[in-house]
Amino acid sequence: MNRIERLFGLTTLLQAKKYVPADELAAQFGISVRTVYRDIKALGEQGIPVSFEPNKGYFLVQGYFLPPVAFTPAEANALVLLEALAATLTDASIQAHVGTALSKVKAVLREPDRTRLEQFTSSIQLHLPEYFRGPADYLAPLQTALAERRAVELEYCDKAGQCSQRYVEPIGLAFYNFAWHLIGWCQLRQAYRDFKVARIRRLTATSRPFSRAEHQLLTQYIAELHLPPAG
Repeated sequence: MNRIERLFGLTTLLQAKKYVPADELAAQFGISVRTVYRDIKALGEQGIPVSFEPNKGYFLVQGYFLPPVAFTPAEANALVLLEALAATLTDASIQAHVGTALSKVKAVLREPDRTRLEQFTSSIQLHLPEYFRGPADYLAPLQTALAERRAVELEYCDKAGQCSQRYVEPIGLAFYNFAWHLIGWCQLRQAYRDFKVARIRRLTATSRPFSRAEHQLLTQYIAELHLPPAG
């Protein structure tokens, strides 16, 4: 990666995240923190408004946007693969947003890149086992609850068919064993529980804030399941 490509990558990363520390930028691009300082200065000299907040990192001043100019063939192929994965492994609540997001991406592509993207679309197909049951349009509201740190009310039926009402404080969504799982703090059981999304009969968003200031990390919970390693 030459310096021009790196500066463009820095700008794109800063646009994608609210704050990025210098050491994270250095690790992302395989450069020293001192080189990050020089690159940030170079961006400022080119009129790109990068600012810094102590203990948080660098950020692009609000209102500055860098539209994508072109995609490499590998990047275009990755977008198509993501679209196919979303169409197969998610539900209608997510698929609609993926479709509109990709439409916005296509709208700013150059014509050759747009044509390439359409050509790749027909070359990707996914087939899942017949026993796979997709989630029932709950992924998007669950994501909202996660982002806003609000409890959700569930009508949930376990594998024995026993149904119950639960208030759950979500800590994450996990996909394993060909199923989506909601991991969260169950206020009824006063413990972290794993809820298979396909077994949720009804989900209601609530205005209840989380009862706990800090929750276990999703990565920690998943690690404790001792799932077999991928591949």
